[in-house]
Amino acid sequence: MFQLTVTPASALADEPVHIQATGLPPLQMVTLMATTKDDKGNLYRSRAFYRANEAGELDLKRDPAVGGHYMGVHPMGLFWSLKPERAFDRLIKRDVMNTPTWITLDLYDSVYIHKVGEVQPKASQVLQRWFSSPDLQRVPIREGRVRGALFLPPGEGPFPGLLDLFGGIGGLVEHRASLLAVRGFAVLALAYFAYDDLPKQLEEVDLEYFEEAANLLLAHPKVLKPGIGVISVSKGAEIGLAMACYLKQVAATVCINGTNAIHEFPLRYRDLVISPIPSFPERMQVSVAGAVRIRHFKGDPRDERNQHSVLPVEKARGPILFIVGEADECFNSKEYAEQALDQLRRHGKSNGRLLAYPGAGHLLEPPYGPLCCMSWSRGLFLPMLWGGEPEGQAAAQEHSWQEILKFFRQHLVLSRSTL
Repeated sequence: MFQLTVTPASALADEPVHIQATGLPPLQMVTLMATTKDDKGNLYRSRAFYRANEAGELDLKRDPAVGGHYMGVHPMGLFWSLKPERAFDRLIKRDVMNTPTWITLDLYDSVYIHKVGEVQPKASQVLQRWFSSPDLQRVPIREGRVRGALFLPPGEGPFPGLLDLFGGIGGLVEHRASLLAVRGFAVLALAYFAYDDLPKQLEEVDLEYFEEAANLLLAHPKVLKPGIGVISVSKGAEIGLAMACYLKQVAATVCINGTNAIHEFPLRYRDLVISPIPSFPERMQVSVAGAVRIRHFKGDPRDERNQHSVLPVEKARGPILFIVGEADECFNSKEYAEQALDQLRRHGKSNGRLLAYPGAGHLLEPPYGPLCCMSWSRGLFLPMLWGGEPEGQAAAQEHSWQEILKFFRQHLVLSRSTL
């Protein structure tokens, strides 16, 4: 009697699960397949081939996959190796409050490489991956110019406050903010273009908009004073670093695969205007899969002619954690982070830290999310090549998530308690 168990069957998206199978013929080759859909109904699948032990048992914490979408002992490999059925799709959870991501696990008693549906699985389990907890509160934000969604943990607080910024994807992206709120932070997922009545395209970065958002968050009675944290990725990380440099409200900053200078669009803050470093579209390359590689698209911040666009990181009041994927094909992000750290050292500052991950690409997400190495991106005629390979990306996401939580707890909670 084949039996497949997943413990727990319902869990937060950043929590691991334990997958086991029993009742298999001794030393039987089997296939485990995972299937899920995004909120639009697009399919994602992964499969791995395993050999049962002599007792007819399989335990993903112990037993290595011998083939499929990954190899070796990877208890969560079926999750982080999910691939889109339609090329260049990206798995993003949009409805974070009302529904989980449903994942079906199927067990086959052979190396199953046929079309799905031709053979019935011997056992199946359906599990839920949640991006929120039952008592979490989501508050739509439409105050002044600020547009976004505020996630509040249960209880009176006060909770350490975070602003969450994504990049060129635009719109309102909430899955990271809701997970951080489950972990005890008051998090404002902030939109800054292509949402509601905000500009459809990003043409300039108005830092006063982000200052307004920071003040709004700090004014909330459930948010810990006197400063907030910023977590940011890609173009958002360029803005996050600028916030660290110029806004007194920012006490700690995480920059994921960002830059150390202003690129593409000017940045404005009160009387200050920083013009962008010129870009070179002719340096774009198209990969064998048909995706655009723009790693060398941006001008060099080290060029003497571009110094006016380099952000003054030495002015940052709080600590900065740079997180980079060494296989980032979109930004030369490790080089940018190292330049920022060098700049801090030259000014006698030691408030910067770098975490660099081999094999990780541009789109670093919370743990166990599948690698998206290329996908469609707003305003481009071809898909964007983000880079990364599944195992390196998975290891980076699992480790960096814990480091992010520790970083903000240390600098927004513990540092306040010692004051």
